[in-house]
Amino acid sequence: MGTRIVILGGGTGGTLTANRLRHVLDDAVEIVVVDQDDTHVYQPGLLFVPFGLAHLDEITRPRQHQLRHGIAYRRATVDHVDLDAERVWLGDGTGLDYDVLVLATGSTLVPEETEGLTGPGWMENVFTFYTPEGAVALHDALEWFDGGRLVVGVVDMPIKCPVAPLEFCFLADWYFRERHIRDRVELTYATPLDGAFTKPVAAATLGGLLDEKGIELVTEFNTGEVDGKAGKLVSYDDREVAFDLAVMIPLHGGAPYVGRSPGLGDELNFVPTDEHTLQSKARPNVFVIGDTANLPTSKAGSVTHFEGEVLVKNIQRFLAGEELEATFDGHTNCFIETGFGKALLIDFNYDTEPLPGHFPADVGLPLLKESRLNHLGKLMFQWFYWHSLLPGRDIPGIDSAMPEHGKHKEQVHL
Repeated sequence: MGTRIVILGGGTGGTLTANRLRHVLDDAVEIVVVDQDDTHVYQPGLLFVPFGLAHLDEITRPRQHQLRHGIAYRRATVDHVDLDAERVWLGDGTGLDYDVLVLATGSTLVPEETEGLTGPGWMENVFTFYTPEGAVALHDALEWFDGGRLVVGVVDMPIKCPVAPLEFCFLADWYFRERHIRDRVELTYATPLDGAFTKPVAAATLGGLLDEKGIELVTEFNTGEVDGKAGKLVSYDDREVAFDLAVMIPLHGGAPYVGRSPGLGDELNFVPTDEHTLQSKARPNVFVIGDTANLPTSKAGSVTHFEGEVLVKNIQRFLAGEELEATFDGHTNCFIETGFGKALLIDFNYDTEPLPGHFPADVGLPLLKESRLNHLGKLMFQWFYWHSLLPGRDIPGIDSAMPEHGKHKEQVHL
């Protein structure tokens, strides 16, 4: 029997890994992708759906159609992984043996973990745009919303795309100004962080934008309860934030099968992973990509993209019995929509926080600065996603390692 690589998850990480592996490995190596459904969602597009700037049919495609010829696709749920037997047990009771296992099942929303969040008011005056259904329902709610207090609340970290809640605030400000009712809307951003973002320089810039746009920032707010009936968020220290419309980012966890797989995950069902090689700490023949890993970096699509190159090389080295390369540096790159056809861009890694300058070199997109060019870059990225990133192609001029050129460390003053 030949070598079999099983990839759990057909999202961004699983798809680009499968396609890159198929491109570089001999046809004798079998590649099987497993996912519970056949709908691939371009997740950054969910942010635009509530504002009528995108529609679901524009940001969803069949998973199977994104995979290269010669990759098997298995539609099934995962019950658990038996690390000792090197076998994945599927929801239908069948087993799938592997020589190498890639975990790419991402993050799962667990709104039921927050008291009241899915209770009275859910999908009436309490929404989330982090799911396709929620984004569509929120679009309808915003259309009839004509005034009052709109609160964007992050329950806890980690979450997918940590800047998306801020982007929602900025786009909401723009949206209500376009409708000429901004003076009737109070916008509030409630976060468990002690600032607008985790990194000081970016937090100062983003906090300044919130202030400039008249958006209230409530920090260190750890949501313990959402009372849709009374219209209030209640923190664990008994502070309250009232709302007429709440846009919540629920708790995130890893996929449930991780918790049913002894020795695989942590208490949140994320998988302990070497932060530079992307090899799991559970077994040498198990690798992890994207949100599934418990790495100290953002759970964002760009991270997954940059991890892909390192991951595939290390799987090749593993199969060849060679030492792995510890080359992933935590590179993260995020466009931040700020409304009015502008966006910011941040670029950072494990050791370097977002700084001003340009990306990817001295001449390029402006960093930590609003510009029309960055907005166009964000819109253009959707094309790159479907046609370059998912098929496993390199994007010219963009490397997995964070570029040092173009960043102005001397301009940082806090």
